[in-house]
Amino acid sequence: MDTNKYLEQVLSDQKLGDDSKELKELQTHRADVEELLCTRFGSQPIIRYGGSKAKGTLIKESYDLDIVCYLPSDSDAAGKTLAEIYENVRNSLREKYYVEEKTSALRLKGMSSEDYMRDFHIDVVPGRFTDETKSDCFIYQKSAEKCRMKTNVDVHITHIKSSGVVDAVRLFKLWKTRRGLGIKQFVFELLIIDLLNGKKEKPISEQMLHGWTEIADHEEAIHVEDPANPNGNDLTAVMNAAWPGLRAAAKDALNTIKWSGWESIFGAVAVEKSFSVTERAQRAAASVSASNKPWCPRG
Repeated sequence: MDTNKYLEQVLSDQKLGDDSKELKELQTHRADVEELLCTRFGSQPIIRYGGSKAKGTLIKESYDLDIVCYLPSDSDAAGKTLAEIYENVRNSLREKYYVEEKTSALRLKGMSSEDYMRDFHIDVVPGRFTDETKSDCFIYQKSAEKCRMKTNVDVHITHIKSSGVVDAVRLFKLWKTRRGLGIKQFVFELLIIDLLNGKKEKPISEQMLHGWTEIADHEEAIHVEDPANPNGNDLTAVMNAAWPGLRAAAKDALNTIKWSGWESIFGAVAVEKSFSVTERAQRAAASVSASNKPWCPRG
């Protein structure tokens, strides 16, 4: 099979349709979260999708749903400070879920005996809009040097979806997931988009090889910027911490493909045999000749 067709099939195998069990479960929990928060805080919170579902980078082996819960800039319905908003949203979610506290998000896990501590792949991100335009938002930074960070979920989603390299981002995400690389997914996506900026029209195999080569050839971490807050959200520490492992993995990927092929990276895919027009005609003729003729008696 042609390399690019193979990689397209890898991506196809990683799709989750809207009627899939996984997405239906995410949608059910999203409705539960909205009900819990609206019951507690009324109509004030603005609740929306974020994460890989919204950005189009979802893959079967690593799917997540960010549910942003932002309060208007002049609302104290969930608390006066960002810390209070974070804590009050957490307490509301605890009515139905075990809640794992992360830096800015609240990870939902099962609380019932049937699914105790099962990860539902959902992060709820509380925050407050900076002004009445409801565009930029402040989110709480638990146990961080700065207690708040400005962000903009629409800018993040648009940056990824309009990059022109979403398929490559999904494929790199699959590689990252299987290798267990610890770099934050959004930071990793920013890196890949930057590396492929001049390769949007290239075949996906060339995009992958270029990305790995760029990572492998740089001894120092490549600088990336948060498009929603380039000056206030310094990603240098994140990149520096992840770079040695990421660079080693990129070198290994290039060597693996050189000596063992792409399937050693992404595995085998199911191939449906495609017959030429001539082959289809021959198979049809053989089928007809093998059947009983209408004028022949049956034995």
